[in-house]
Amino acid sequence: MQTVETTEDVASSETGRRRVFSGIQPSGDLQLGNYLGAMKRWYEEQGEKENFFCIVDLHAITVHQDPAELRRLTRAVAAMNIAAGLDTSVSTLFIQSHVSTHTEACWLLNCVTPLGWLERMTQYKDKSAKQESVSAGLLDYPVLMAGDILLYDTHEVPVGDDQKQHVELARDIAQRFNHLYGDTFVVPEPMIAKSGARIMGFNDPTVKMSKAYSHIPGHAVKMLDEPDDIKRTIMRAVTDSGREIRFSSDPEKAGVNNLLEIYKVITGKDERQVEADFEDARGYGDLKKRLVEVMVETLRPIRERYNDLMTDLGELDRLLAAGAARAEVVSGPKLKQMKEAMGLVLP
Repeated sequence: MQTVETTEDVASSETGRRRVFSGIQPSGDLQLGNYLGAMKRWYEEQGEKENFFCIVDLHAITVHQDPAELRRLTRAVAAMNIAAGLDTSVSTLFIQSHVSTHTEACWLLNCVTPLGWLERMTQYKDKSAKQESVSAGLLDYPVLMAGDILLYDTHEVPVGDDQKQHVELARDIAQRFNHLYGDTFVVPEPMIAKSGARIMGFNDPTVKMSKAYSHIPGHAVKMLDEPDDIKRTIMRAVTDSGREIRFSSDPEKAGVNNLLEIYKVITGKDERQVEADFEDARGYGDLKKRLVEVMVETLRPIRERYNDLMTDLGELDRLLAAGAARAEVVSGPKLKQMKEAMGLVLP
């Protein structure tokens, strides 16, 4: 069982580390590409900075969600991240809707955010163009995202290119608030996530592995796949007609390169060591069989830990409640500071 610091420990600690806030969408099945491309590195390095991981269920409801499925996915993504290596004694993991400071901060920040700033958001334009009826939440959720970030005096926000504009908005809002009411917020920096391994689809090694293609048979190995499913996908992976097992920049070798890259990341070996492992291989079949072995052994403890957590929801909910309490300890004083700065009478 993982332990969690008391709220008193969190409130009184002076870590001196840079603070990082990461929002996690409660969405569908995670794949090997998610794990090797980002999650594995995040959690191996989590002790280097003070990390807050927030499952952003309030962001998810800006579009219609099936209530039962949203609840399942919210817990599932929490369980998967813990199973994949998120240590709740080192990092803070919580559900956004469990910490009311986020919605309160959103309203206060709404009152200093010009409407035009929101209407210029590229994602709002793209998403609203595809919907007959656009909710106010879809327009306003970048302000909620700004509140998520600013409440924790966040220094760094890991984002992809598609979310960088939202972090820039959070910076603008922080600077405007600081100008109007005095220094209140740390102005965060967007950190375009360093790409870990670039994992390609097994059915088409020219296309990055993605949840968008998860419906295509053979495209990806999912984190919860059973050993037989993993074997079936890998043994059918697209390669070329050659036999030499070496890293290559030749586009025709993209399939073999993808398999070697995955083997390299899983085992932690360098390219020379990887190639040495297959010096006596008889062909690509040997590479695929060995990759199946190391992949099954890597994903087995993750799958088992995930299943344990989803079977014992009481333990999972306890960890999430403890994370919410830690988040409240950090964000509560910042919300109070915001209210005082704006002239609200505190109870």
